[in-house]
Amino acid sequence: MPHYLIHFNQQWVGDHDEAWFQTRVEPSTAVVREMQERGVLVYAGGLVEELEEAASADATSGELVVTDGPFTETKEWLGGLTIVDVPDDASARAWAGRVAEGCGWPQEVRRFKDGSLQAVTREG
Repeated sequence: MPHYLIHFNQQWVGDHDEAWFQTRVEPSTAVVREMQERGVLVYAGGLVEELEEAASADATSGELVVTDGPFTETKEWLGGLTIVDVPDDASARAWAGRVAEGCGWPQEVRRFKDGSLQAVTREG
C-alpha cells in the first residue's frame, strides 16, 4: 500500500493558551490510538519548537557543512508529522481530517513517491 505524510507547519497551530492545548491532548491521542488499532500508523510525532535546537547539513558544494539552526531563514517550519500506510488518497485524506480535528489545526497530506519510503525496524 502507498504511504502518506500528514504534516503541519508550526505556524498553522495559532496562538492559544496552555488550557486550550490541554483540551487537544485526548482527541489527538485518540486518533493516534485508532490508527494503531487499525494497523495504518507507521509513525507520528511532534518536533521541538526551538529552532536553536535544529541543525542543517549541506553537501551541495562538494564539501559537507553542518551548521546550527535551520537550513535557511524561513517564516515557516515543520511542527510535526504522521506517516500512514493506507490503500488510497481518499483514506489518507480521511485520516488527515481526523488528525486536523484531533489537533485543532490544519494538516497537509501528500503521498510518498513509490518505493521512496523504506521501513526501518529497531531492535531493542
